[in-house]
Amino acid sequence: MRSFTYPARVTRDRAKRYVVTFPDMPRCATDGRTLAEALAEAPDALEEAVAHRVAEGLDIPSPSRCKRGQRCVSLSAQMSAKAALYLAVREAGITKSALARRLGVVEAEVRRMLDPRHNTRLRRLEDALRALGQRLVVHAEAA
Repeated sequence: MRSFTYPARVTRDRAKRYVVTFPDMPRCATDGRTLAEALAEAPDALEEAVAHRVAEGLDIPSPSRCKRGQRCVSLSAQMSAKAALYLAVREAGITKSALARRLGVVEAEVRRMLDPRHNTRLRRLEDALRALGQRLVVHAEAA
């Protein structure tokens, strides 16, 4: 089972701004004037980093466990599902055309499913994951 909750480190820079970085996601950072502002921006920064990796065909690093003093930042349900599908396609070693045939859709539909900017229904992402022998599991926890 793959999680998309990443540990984040919060520090202060010379200008006294709060800087959020992700040890498992190189070159992903954001900041804010206040701690609350920086933490509010953290999920967006993380999603942009994952979207970039998907768009460029790069690996998505697995998150390490959150340690004491770190904050846990999660991708949205939509981006988590897209990232899971992206990784499942890569692990299966199949083409978008092959997945489209399995799903009985045109290849453009699979391209949209894998596009981080396209708002794909969660049900479609579940179907695609199932076609690759995986299932999407969602859980809620205290914030």
